[in-house]
Amino acid sequence: MTYIPEYLLTPSSQPRLMLLLAYPGVGVLDLTGPQCVLWAATRYMEEQGLSGYNPQVVSFNGGLVSTAEGLAINTAALSDFVDKAIDTIVVPGSPYMPQVMEECQYLETWLRQKSKQARRTASVCSGAFFLAQAGLLDGKRAATHWAMCDLLQDRFPKLSIDRDAIFIEDGSIWTCAGVSSGIDLALAFVNADCGHAIAMKVARELVVFLKRPGGQAQFSEMLQSQAEDTSDFEELHLWIADNIGESLTVELLAEKVLMSPRNFARVYKQKTGRTPAKTIELFRLEAARRLLEDSERNIDQIARLCGFEDEERMRITFQRNLAISPSDYRKHFAR
Repeated sequence: MTYIPEYLLTPSSQPRLMLLLAYPGVGVLDLTGPQCVLWAATRYMEEQGLSGYNPQVVSFNGGLVSTAEGLAINTAALSDFVDKAIDTIVVPGSPYMPQVMEECQYLETWLRQKSKQARRTASVCSGAFFLAQAGLLDGKRAATHWAMCDLLQDRFPKLSIDRDAIFIEDGSIWTCAGVSSGIDLALAFVNADCGHAIAMKVARELVVFLKRPGGQAQFSEMLQSQAEDTSDFEELHLWIADNIGESLTVELLAEKVLMSPRNFARVYKQKTGRTPAKTIELFRLEAARRLLEDSERNIDQIARLCGFEDEERMRITFQRNLAISPSDYRKHFAR
């Protein structure tokens, strides 16, 4: 069946009302990233004589709202849109989320009520806390900034957090990872609402990739290993990355750090929270992802270069960690 963008099915419709919710302490880029995407998409839609978006930055009382970064943003009052048909609600995050939630409890009732009327409700970064507080994430998969995952899960155990996802669509609820991923989220809106061609134009204008969803992790395994308290194994991690195609046994790794295999396995798990075998698997997975994205080598070649021995073992690893096959991953994310 040929895909027909939704905007072609309803060419006479009014611009979609998109409410971007501001509150004291909101993150600037969480808010302005999606707004910029929607604004650019509307320009391209109007050039074709079609309706785009009507993005409105709103707050509870309207007027100037101070962001976390100190920038004051002028907003419309929520009461101005009581009788308006809301297409999408976007709730940006804040670096001060626990404090903000205490001060903005009034938003919980509004979100719970209005999300039932909106076609789509979304959060950017730690804005997921507001959705969870309103009960909108109960029983759903959700994404948020990697640094907020544990706190969100502890406070709201009824949701399931995907710690690697850039963004997640679960029914009418969308959530995304940290800060700049709000741009990815908004581009996904444009792709769904206005079609691939418009989304590509916006992505090119903003100098970003159109697709960064699904199996793509929020940050690399190497970056994660550097951020953790694993200085004892920093040089080992660099050596693993440089020799990813070799046979990397526990005995070999233990020899590199001048430890017995048994003691190395115990200390490594204690320091990093995972086994040496799991680390090697994740480093190989990341190396394979990069080659699938950036090279034209066939999948079997990539599997061998990354130390998987054969294509089937790499496929199993991709399915286990990313729930996607290497071929589908390349289809989605190849540059």
